[in-house]
Amino acid sequence: MKRNLKLGGAALALGVAVVPVNSVISLQSSMAYAQATARFSRVDVSGNERIAADTVRSIAGVSAGVSVTPGQINTAVQNLYASGLFETVDVRPEGGRLVIDVAEYPTINAIAIEGNRRLKDEDLIGLIGSTPRRAYSPAQAEADTQALTEAYAQAGRLAARIDPKIIRRSDNRVDLVFEVREGRVIEVNRISFTGNRKFSDRRLRGALETKQAGLFRTLVRKDTFIPERLEFDKEKLRNFYLKRGYIDAQVLSSSADFARERNSFGVNFQVQEGQQYSFGKLSLSSPEQDVNIADFQSAMKINEGRTYNPELVNTTLERLDVIAAQKGLPFVQARPVVTRNDDTRTLDINFELARGQKRFVERIDIEGNSTTLDRVIRREFETVEGDPFNPRKVQEAADRIRALGYFSNVEVQSRQGSAPDQVVIDVNVEEQSTGTLGFGVGFGTDSGLSGNVTLTEDNFLGRGQSVGLSISTTSDNREFSFRFTEPKMFDRDLAGSLNFVYRTTNDDDLDFNTSRFSFRPSLAFPIGEYSRLNTSLLFASDEVIPDTGSSPLIQAEAGRRSSFGVGLGYTYDRRNSPIDPTAGFIFSIDQTLAGLAGDSKYYKAVANAKGYRNIFNEEVVLSAELEGGYLKSFGGNSTSIIDRFQLGGNTLRGFEAFGIGPRDVSADPNNPGTNFDAALGGNFYALARLEASFPIGLPEEYGIHGGLFFDVGSLWGLDNTTATAGGVTTTASSSDFELRSAIGVSLFWDTALGPLRFNFAKPIEYVRGVDKTESFNFTIDTRF
Repeated sequence: MKRNLKLGGAALALGVAVVPVNSVISLQSSMAYAQATARFSRVDVSGNERIAADTVRSIAGVSAGVSVTPGQINTAVQNLYASGLFETVDVRPEGGRLVIDVAEYPTINAIAIEGNRRLKDEDLIGLIGSTPRRAYSPAQAEADTQALTEAYAQAGRLAARIDPKIIRRSDNRVDLVFEVREGRVIEVNRISFTGNRKFSDRRLRGALETKQAGLFRTLVRKDTFIPERLEFDKEKLRNFYLKRGYIDAQVLSSSADFARERNSFGVNFQVQEGQQYSFGKLSLSSPEQDVNIADFQSAMKINEGRTYNPELVNTTLERLDVIAAQKGLPFVQARPVVTRNDDTRTLDINFELARGQKRFVERIDIEGNSTTLDRVIRREFETVEGDPFNPRKVQEAADRIRALGYFSNVEVQSRQGSAPDQVVIDVNVEEQSTGTLGFGVGFGTDSGLSGNVTLTEDNFLGRGQSVGLSISTTSDNREFSFRFTEPKMFDRDLAGSLNFVYRTTNDDDLDFNTSRFSFRPSLAFPIGEYSRLNTSLLFASDEVIPDTGSSPLIQAEAGRRSSFGVGLGYTYDRRNSPIDPTAGFIFSIDQTLAGLAGDSKYYKAVANAKGYRNIFNEEVVLSAELEGGYLKSFGGNSTSIIDRFQLGGNTLRGFEAFGIGPRDVSADPNNPGTNFDAALGGNFYALARLEASFPIGLPEEYGIHGGLFFDVGSLWGLDNTTATAGGVTTTASSSDFELRSAIGVSLFWDTALGPLRFNFAKPIEYVRGVDKTESFNFTIDTRF
C-alpha cells in the first residue's frame, strides 16, 4: 500500500524495501563492468549523518577485500532499504573501491493530529508508534494510520479517513501530521432474529450489548455499529439461552447489511433454540477413601425440577471446594458428571469429589497496572504463593478483578513454573479511567427543577478506595455530601466508610425549615453467602426553624438537637441482578439507637422486603414490596419531626409528598378563614406496593414501556398530639392507623438523560379535606 506524503511541495512515496529503478540500472551497469565477481579494496560510505559508516556496512553485508557477486550487491541494496533507515540508496564501483551513497530518513521533530473532534488527542496519540527525535519510517507511519483508522472504527465511524503527511523542517527534520476526516457514525438501525420461538425479538435484543438506534441516538454509543462487538453479542446470546435451560441453543450466524439510503446497518442473528432442560437427580460421589460424603451434603442446595442454570452448578462447585479446604482436603476438587435424559428433558448431575494433581502456586505475576497497586489486584485472589493450585479459584479471582471496574481488559493465565508441580499465574491488565465528573439536571413534580454536581474516583491513588463529593440543589432543598470507602480493609472482605452530609430544607408548602449535619462511619461485611451486616456510628446535629405563625405543634419542636447513636443493618439478597432484577427477592432492615449522648434518645427501624417474578417468557415483570418503619423515643423525650417518617410522592403514589398522616388542620386565629395545614409526620408506617412492568407494542429503540401499580399504606402515631403556643392550642388529626390506597398506570422512558417515569394515579382510600392527593407525578427514576 502506498500513500503520498507532503514534503513542502514535493511528495514522498511510502514504499518499503523497494529498490529504485536508477539503482537497479546502476547495479546492472556495475555488474557488467565487474563481470562475474569483483573485489574492492575499500567500501566507502557517504551521505550518512546520524548512522555510523560501520553500521551501514554491517547492514549492507559487504566487506573490503572480499569477492562479491552481482546478487550479493543487489542483496546489500535491499538490506539497506529494508532497514527502514534510508530514503534513497545508491551502490556503485569507483575504481577499486565500492561506494555506498545513502540519504537518511529525516528525524521526527513533532507529531500532531488534526481534524479530530470526536476522539481526543490524548486517546489517539497513545496508538501511534512513531516517536519524536527518532527517524521517520514510512512503514511505521502506515501502521500508525491503520491503528488510528481502527480506533475510529471502534467508535462506529467506519468511513473515517486518515492521511499521514510530513512537513520538512531545517536540519533534516520533519513534522509528522495525521489529517483526520472523521465521517459520520454508522448506526445499527435494526436488530432482528430468525429461528427464535420461545423469546421475542424485543427480549433477545435486551440481552445484547449492541442496541438499536433510538430517539436519543446522538447521545447513545451502544447503537453504533462495531463489527468486533458482534462476536461478543453472539456469546451473550448463547449465555442468555443457557441460563434458561436451553443447553443446545446455538447462534448459527450473525450478519450485517449496510443500507446506503439510511447510512446504517441492519444486524440479524440466526439462532437455534432447542429444548429447555431442568435439573434431574443430583448426587455426590468420591473414589477417595478419606472423603466423607456426608460432610458435603450441605452444599447441595439445588432443587430437582428447577430449570437448568450453569451458574447454580458453579455455585455448588464453589461450596464443595470450600468444604474440602475446611476438612483439610486441599487437592480434592469437585467435578460435575452430567447425564442427559432426552425423554424427560432433565440433566442428572453427579458431583464427583476426586483428588487432582498436586500442584502449587509458585507466584502471581502482575503486569500492566501503571496506576493500581499490586496489592489491590492480589487481594482478589483467595490463593497465595505456596497454596494448592485450583483453576476454579483462579477463574473466580479473574472475574472479581474484572468486576472492580478499574481495567478495560483483564487476562489471567497459568503456566508451568520452575518445577512440574509449580504453577505461575500471570495477570495482565489494562488501566482505564475510574474518575467521573458529572453534572445533572432533573425535574420532579414534588421537588421541581433540580441540579447536581458529582465528583467520584473509584480507584483513589491506585489503592482501590472510593471517594465521592456531591452537591445537589432543588427549589426547596440543598445538600452537600462527602464519602470515603475502603472496600477491603486489612485486605479482607470488610468495607469501611465515612459519610458526611449537610442538608437544609426550605419548603414553601411546609410550616418550617430544617438543617442537619451528620457524620456516619460504618463497617460492612458478609455473614453468609447472600447476607451482609452493616454496623455504624451516628453523630448528628439537627435544627427545626418554624415559620412565622406556624402551627403550635411545629413551634413546640423548634431548636437544635444533637444525637449520638449506633446503627445496625442487615441485607439478604437473592435477586438475579442488582440493577434490573426480574426474579428473586431482597430483604433488608436498618436500625438506629440514639441516646448514648446528646439530646435525642430514640430507637428507629425500617424493614423492607421485595420480590420479583417474570411471566410470559420474561416479557412481563411482577414485583411486590412490603415496607414498615418504627420510631420510639425514650428517656422522657419526644420524637422530632426530622426523625419521623413521611409518606407520599414516590413512596405512596397518588399522594403528594408529606400528603398523608398526622396533620394540624386547626383554624389559624391570626388568619381568619384559614387553617394551619401542617404535616407532622408519624412514628410508624406500613406500606405495600404491587407493580407490573410490560412492553406496550412500541419499537424497542424508543425505550418506552408501561406499568400498572397498586399502592396501599398508612402513616400514624405521635408522641404529642396537642400543643400551645402564643395562647393558641391545636390538636393533630389523623394520628391513628388509617389505610390510604391508590391505583394507577406508569410510563417508563429509558433515555440517555436517565430513566424517566410518568405516574398517573387515582386515589381510592383517603381522608377528604386532610390528605393531599396527586393524580400525576413525573420524576427521573429507576424502573422499580
